[in-house]
Amino acid sequence: MLTLTQTRERLQALGMHPSKKLGQNFLVDPNIVRKSLDLAKVTAGDTVVEVGPGLGTLTGGLLERGAEVYAVELDHRLAASLRETRGDEPRFHLAEADAMDKPLGDFPGDRPFKIVANLPYAISTPWMEKILAGPLPEKMVLMLQREAAERFTAEPGGKNIGAVSLFLAAAYVRRPGHAVARSCFYPAPDIDSVLLHLERREHPRSFAPQTRALMRKFFTQRRKQIGSLARQEKSPALDHWLAVLESAGLPPTLRPEALPLDAWLQLDQALQSA
Repeated sequence: MLTLTQTRERLQALGMHPSKKLGQNFLVDPNIVRKSLDLAKVTAGDTVVEVGPGLGTLTGGLLERGAEVYAVELDHRLAASLRETRGDEPRFHLAEADAMDKPLGDFPGDRPFKIVANLPYAISTPWMEKILAGPLPEKMVLMLQREAAERFTAEPGGKNIGAVSLFLAAAYVRRPGHAVARSCFYPAPDIDSVLLHLERREHPRSFAPQTRALMRKFFTQRRKQIGSLARQEKSPALDHWLAVLESAGLPPTLRPEALPLDAWLQLDQALQSA
């Protein structure tokens, strides 16, 4: 675990000034490191994908617990530092890449795995959608900007709900987030952070690509009524879906944000049956 002083010294040695654009705020609180490891229930033999390892503070904890780590780091200076400090560790695999291009780094996806990630706000939603479209991790522990955490955990009827909220709800139990003080990072960020814990459901559900695209489209027009949005698609499958909703007491005057998860799963079923 790197202390605040060690973190500063390491960054100075690398000639680095942390980038706001890349969300480079380095964790310097050992309690939050332990909390992340405990939430992910990391034990010997686990496979963990780490997004944004930075200087390797959390990486060290993962390796100490006996995990095999597949890390993905965009910054070439940090990647070089990780190769220098962790390169001899046979259970450490580093992909120097953008997590949007390689959301799981070099992990081949051939066995159960977990994710621990420190995600910049700008990529949190598109990255999550990529994860949900592939093999699903057993657990995810994510350091997020508070607004992203609120979006990921939003419920129907709330102002923060969007398509990604529903994609997640179908596949994961979303545990309450843990607030992380700004003082836990160097440099201290200008935003509030949350440590979010997601646990895969026993029987996870997923949406077909066609359904996901349509849900995103509907939520970009969230002030329109669901009946209007569905009818503009001119699809018999969507006409049938509206009829199913009405029979369940969900009128076409509702807006997308008001529909429960089951309604969207019925949309997926209608589209796949068409």
